[in-house]
Amino acid sequence: MPRASATPFLNPLPRVRLLATGGTIAGAQLTTTSRGYQAGAFSIDNLITALPQLADIAQLEIEQVARLGSQDMDETVWLNLAARADTALASAEVAGVVVTHGTDTMEETAYFLNLILASDQPVVLVGAMRPATAISADGPMNLYNALAVATHPDSRGRGVLVVANDEIHFAREVVKTNTTQLGTFKSPNRGLAGLVNAGRLHFFGAPPRRHTSGSAFSLDGLTALPRVHILYAHAGLTRELIDAAVQTGAAGLVIAGVGDGNMSSAALAACADAVSRGVAVVRSSRTGGGVVERNIEIDDDRHGFIAADELNPQKARVLLMLALTRTRDPRELQEIFFTY
Repeated sequence: MPRASATPFLNPLPRVRLLATGGTIAGAQLTTTSRGYQAGAFSIDNLITALPQLADIAQLEIEQVARLGSQDMDETVWLNLAARADTALASAEVAGVVVTHGTDTMEETAYFLNLILASDQPVVLVGAMRPATAISADGPMNLYNALAVATHPDSRGRGVLVVANDEIHFAREVVKTNTTQLGTFKSPNRGLAGLVNAGRLHFFGAPPRRHTSGSAFSLDGLTALPRVHILYAHAGLTRELIDAAVQTGAAGLVIAGVGDGNMSSAALAACADAVSRGVAVVRSSRTGGGVVERNIEIDDDRHGFIAADELNPQKARVLLMLALTRTRDPRELQEIFFTY
């Protein structure tokens, strides 16, 4: 990608809103020899000061939205982050948005923004697996590449993207697959969106489902999200946790099922009872890839269940929360899962 001139009067650099939420990319080790670290220890100003090369790519508008490890990310922060991104994208002067984020729940935040932001402008999430003080920290190059993606015209209309380890992922596809390795992010079902090498982009294809400007979901009037829990299936799963979730007010349940979204007979009976009480039940899979089909070993039509299609449990939860703001009809919910 040709480098834009740094002379504003001749060729002004694109303006990017950088929304910071903390995470390992802003983390600091407790001591110089410690493996432990504090996420979000540095402000976004610290990160920008340490990476002056960013000034060659864009004019930055910086906003510290949160300062936490992404294990503490929740729906309240999501809604605030989405509102700040929405405001930025509404400005004709802003070419795109970059969000710094912890890697633990980055895929969930990315997918939420992919469903709720009604703009074709680039939105890119970026994080790091090593804290900023680590030897060979990966955050600086990840952030440089994320900014390059956010300012490139070919990034428009591709939905929310995740940049890490020289790779570009679609929000719907990306999954964290390893606890500590730099190459933790994969897109197991439909593959990478593209590659980015020292700011040079190579896109492979378009996102497969509806997103952003094509999404029917909206921030308008949305102040909270319905309560949805994920329950992990295993050999010998009983019904107590399912019943407890229903009794404590869950509007929806996602079962991280074995195989093709399967579960024990006891859990199946509990989920059927939950549906009869108005709770939406989605069958997903704990396997890490593939499609959960309807009516294979479980009669979804009879029980009123929803099949997660390609979505893993954590993304099925995101979509179900938003879908429940529009309908509670299992047939309509299923169509939403086939659409997004």
